[in-house]
Amino acid sequence: MSDHSTETRADGSHIGRSQTRFEDQALLRGLGRYADDLATPPGTLHAAVVRSPHAHARVLSVDASEALALKGVRAVLTGEDVRRWAHPFPVGVRGAPMEHWCLAVDKVRYVGEPVCVVIAEDRYRAEDALDRVRVQYEPLKPVIDPEKAAAEDAPVLHEAVGGNVVNERHFRYGDPDKAFEDADHRVSIKVRFPRNSCTPIECYVVVGQYQPATGVYDILSNFQGPYALHSVMARALNVTSNRLRLRTPPDSGGSFGIKQGVLTYVVLMGLAARKAGAPVKWVEDRLEHLQASSSATNRVADMEAAVDADGRVTALRYDQIDDCGGYLRAPEPATFYRMHGNLTGAYGIRNLSVRNRVVLTNKLPSGLNRGFGGGQMYFALERLMHQVARQLNLDPLDVMRRNLVPADAFPYRTASGALLDSGNYADTVDLALRDGGYQELIQRRDRARAEGKLYGVGLCAVVEPSISNMGYITTALTPEQRRKAGPKNGAVSTATIGIDPLGGITVHVSSTPQGQGHQTVAAQVVAEVLGVDPASILVNVELDTGKDPWSIASGNYSSRFAGAVAGAVHKAALQVRARLANIAATMWEADAERVRFADGKVFIEDGPSLGFHRVAGTAHWSPALLPDNESGGLRETAFWTPPQLEAPDDDDHINSSLCHGFIFDYCGVEIDRVTGEVHIDRYVTCHDAGRLLNPMLVDGQIRGGFTQALGVALMEEFAYGEDGSFLSGTLADYLLPTAPEAVEPLILHTETPSPFTPLGAKGVGEGNNMSTPVCIANAVADALGRDDIQLPLTPSRVRGLIGIDEPPAPEGLEPLAAPRAGGPALQARDSVVVPASPRTVYDTVLDPETLRAIIPGCHALELEGENQYRADVTVGVGMIKARFAARVRLSDLDPPHSLRLSGSGDSAMGSASGSAHVTLVELDNGHTRLEYVYEVDVGGKIAAVGGRMLQSASKIIIGQVFNRLAQRLTGKPVGGGLWQRLRALIARLLGKGDAS
Repeated sequence: MSDHSTETRADGSHIGRSQTRFEDQALLRGLGRYADDLATPPGTLHAAVVRSPHAHARVLSVDASEALALKGVRAVLTGEDVRRWAHPFPVGVRGAPMEHWCLAVDKVRYVGEPVCVVIAEDRYRAEDALDRVRVQYEPLKPVIDPEKAAAEDAPVLHEAVGGNVVNERHFRYGDPDKAFEDADHRVSIKVRFPRNSCTPIECYVVVGQYQPATGVYDILSNFQGPYALHSVMARALNVTSNRLRLRTPPDSGGSFGIKQGVLTYVVLMGLAARKAGAPVKWVEDRLEHLQASSSATNRVADMEAAVDADGRVTALRYDQIDDCGGYLRAPEPATFYRMHGNLTGAYGIRNLSVRNRVVLTNKLPSGLNRGFGGGQMYFALERLMHQVARQLNLDPLDVMRRNLVPADAFPYRTASGALLDSGNYADTVDLALRDGGYQELIQRRDRARAEGKLYGVGLCAVVEPSISNMGYITTALTPEQRRKAGPKNGAVSTATIGIDPLGGITVHVSSTPQGQGHQTVAAQVVAEVLGVDPASILVNVELDTGKDPWSIASGNYSSRFAGAVAGAVHKAALQVRARLANIAATMWEADAERVRFADGKVFIEDGPSLGFHRVAGTAHWSPALLPDNESGGLRETAFWTPPQLEAPDDDDHINSSLCHGFIFDYCGVEIDRVTGEVHIDRYVTCHDAGRLLNPMLVDGQIRGGFTQALGVALMEEFAYGEDGSFLSGTLADYLLPTAPEAVEPLILHTETPSPFTPLGAKGVGEGNNMSTPVCIANAVADALGRDDIQLPLTPSRVRGLIGIDEPPAPEGLEPLAAPRAGGPALQARDSVVVPASPRTVYDTVLDPETLRAIIPGCHALELEGENQYRADVTVGVGMIKARFAARVRLSDLDPPHSLRLSGSGDSAMGSASGSAHVTLVELDNGHTRLEYVYEVDVGGKIAAVGGRMLQSASKIIIGQVFNRLAQRLTGKPVGGGLWQRLRALIARLLGKGDAS
């Protein structure tokens, strides 16, 4: 609960009042207008994307002739088209000569990378045609671990770059060497922040049109910004910015940062429309979203602190690696440099040494996810502060308090350049401890431990940045490179207010919200200024770059609405009010400063009064009555940018964000000794977000960020195999918090208004994604007395920290060697008794007709060479089905005793390769025991759907395989449990799946 949850304002003002969202009236009735709901232009076609099943491979050829022969397929966009019409995306780091095209043109660098686009009359035909596109790959060795990727001998993703470290910068602020030399203690820690992502209800949607007469690409998409990426997309389309018209729908089903990644598909569907000569629509499915949209940047951080005897930190050393995946896709390396101005968090540490390396691996390109940069940085910093307390045998709370920026220091300039605008961190901590019941929580921990339970208390203090400086990413460049490119800075926000002849007020903001309530707050701000009912105001949040005011800073990211956009709304409302006051003053022959606005009226105290609509209507109906300086037509557009957001200086100081809120969190957790489950007993989060414009919506944002952070802390992780296979392709494999896991936090507030924003507000929507993961990690570390805490803290991982060994694998799936971290590679042995002699079984297996007959879904089997076959097989896992072009080879022949069967297959749904050694043992009754040992690797969609489905599918397939073999040998099927125990031998080599 929150101390603001039921607040009302006695003075009748609207700013600062808890107002339910106006947006909900439509959304709760199912009347929202999302991108997929909107009408499409006549003749719209539909697209499906052929994606790479390999993490790293050369694209040798793309043959779309079979797909184009299908009825209803209109076109296929390939890399050749892209090379002809488009350019690679601009890279945010100069000197990194990589080429990132919207389609793979030479190599694929992650599983799921788009290779071509099939365009058909409906989505079903397009999906069916995917299997008919023949892509030949030359697989290359992938690299998944960022530290290994940074090594000189690692496989190189981009040969033109020459290595996988595409950007490296070193920074020094103050005198860190002397601070470490003088320190009483040095405390270090190494942490890894995992990949995770945002899973909005609505995935990407793009409707692309191309106008050949003007060369304009007209794109409707649920893109969220930042609109700095509009320039990136225009350059990729090889057009000037005014020839990319980008439009957004009225509603968006969530984003949390990830919908900036749709920029790739905006370009792709624009080109697809050009190729097809018709509008093209694409709707992303959930597997595509998990596998190939975007993710948070995973980071490896080595940190060291110079510490005095009392726990005061005098210097920090950072050595950080950010893994940006297969391409450095704009706006990366934003994850590094958004936080760069305040690497010291809430602490007054004056000496810093920083090494930043941006590394590429064969994973999905990373991007902005809620709290981007903050979760990565604070996980390292706050784990380090916890470690300082632990190593010096001090109370973590005391260590925090001794290092906080003092209240009399604001505005406070950090060592690396951030200007912390306002705050009283010590008072916020005291409020949280008092009203959140901290001492009672400590007593609860002591009682639990006395009873033998695993219970810990974790704390963290973070500074939440908001309103990004558009120049912060250029800190990745050297001062010389920045001078050559020209300075970049600021954060322009825009808002337009118009009043129609009947007094109706319309507001337009270029904030592209995804459910935050921007329309409600904008209406509250305008209502406050103009004295009208906020429910009467219509707020339009759709953005059309072809006709609406916008800037490169437009969009919904970095918690910029309350401080910047609402401030621009306020500025535009003041401009409108000044004009209305001038009109009314002229009518009444009075001083404009005496004109007031309230309760839907315009008046002078103890004087004349008119309805708001009457005064506003004068500007339309009676222009002759207007004052000389009034042009008529009540419409005002306001632009606002803060002067505090300057470009980085030559010493690499950067105020990377305008506002800096403060969050102090603590929690108590109990860990089940048997299951390893982490149970959150109490969670307290106290925020200073400046002036709260709508406390109800603020608390909603905090709850949303907190619940999302629970997933980051306890369950969410993008898992990759050593071969680059994506292993988290379903919501059964990529776990999210659901209602039972959505713990209710205690939300508390303090308010120190920002002196830098028009309304004193700061951002609040991302903070708990920065604070909660490390707060829970510190609590688990406290409970277990362990330092090696890694996210997510799943039950199995926690069991390992406790020291509980996992149970052995089920019978028949015992690994032949130590388990590896690769993709779904099944290493197992099994056997089956076949009612025939070894010679008969051996000869039968070598017969092409037998192989064709016993393989489920086999359409054709052709002999290509001695004991080498080409097979055409339809297989699937669950709802994912595809046609495989497979190759099978029999080798190491020792008739009739043994042979080796190896094979590989590729299709639009994935790839499979492996081998099996088969031994035939004659039994006393003349039958044969067929023993085999196999290992199979899978990739693409097959790997992404999860090992559980593969296991189930294999049981079905292998039963059919050997029943059919028995029928070929004896003329009748063989039943019994033995057949059901078998794992896929031949079928696994040709692709996992069911036999339908």
